[in-house]
Amino acid sequence: MQAPSTVVQFVFVVLLVLPGVTYQFVRERVRGPLPGERDLGERVLRAVVASIALDAVYLLAAGPALVRLAKGTGQPAWNGFTQQPRLTGAVAVLLFLVVPGVLAAVVSLAERKRRTARYLRTPTAWDHAFRDREPCFVRVRLKDGNWAGGWYGPASYASSYPHPAELYLESARVMAPDGSFGARVPGSVGLRLRAEDFDVLEFVRPEKKGEKDDLPGTDT
Repeated sequence: MQAPSTVVQFVFVVLLVLPGVTYQFVRERVRGPLPGERDLGERVLRAVVASIALDAVYLLAAGPALVRLAKGTGQPAWNGFTQQPRLTGAVAVLLFLVVPGVLAAVVSLAERKRRTARYLRTPTAWDHAFRDREPCFVRVRLKDGNWAGGWYGPASYASSYPHPAELYLESARVMAPDGSFGARVPGSVGLRLRAEDFDVLEFVRPEKKGEKDDLPGTDT
């Protein structure tokens, strides 16, 4: 595919793609991502279809005015965009950003009101569990039946969608066979856990508010 060589060609390419991209982006932000939209090709196709639909509405509503703006006056022809840059910029913001964004927000909010179930924009339960998570103890049951755990604090980290679910705890604890916490592992400076390696994850609130990783046996 040859790159656009004139301002008019560039504008037509943008007109074909950008309104749908804006619509798709706002829809995902307000409604949340869908499993079918994880594929890039699917998302591009949806954006192009949305652009075509929006462009058709623009032509029906204001086609003659847009053609006059594009043609301009005098020679060379079809250079109206460069003759009136401020007006062109205002129209571009309106057609490429404002209208698609407002339409996507209205459609998404209307769909949300019709649903009886509660919906959160957070893409996965993993992300929801770690969003604004206060410091606490975390333990997981590995798939071989053993337990692992430690302290989830300011220096800890949990990956987010769409990356694989992984957890970094800033310190590790010795775990009993029943999953209870023991002493802090001597010299522990962190523990990395992959969600694919465990089948149970539990957050344990410290006994005292503001408590840190200071269960008996903590290194000092």
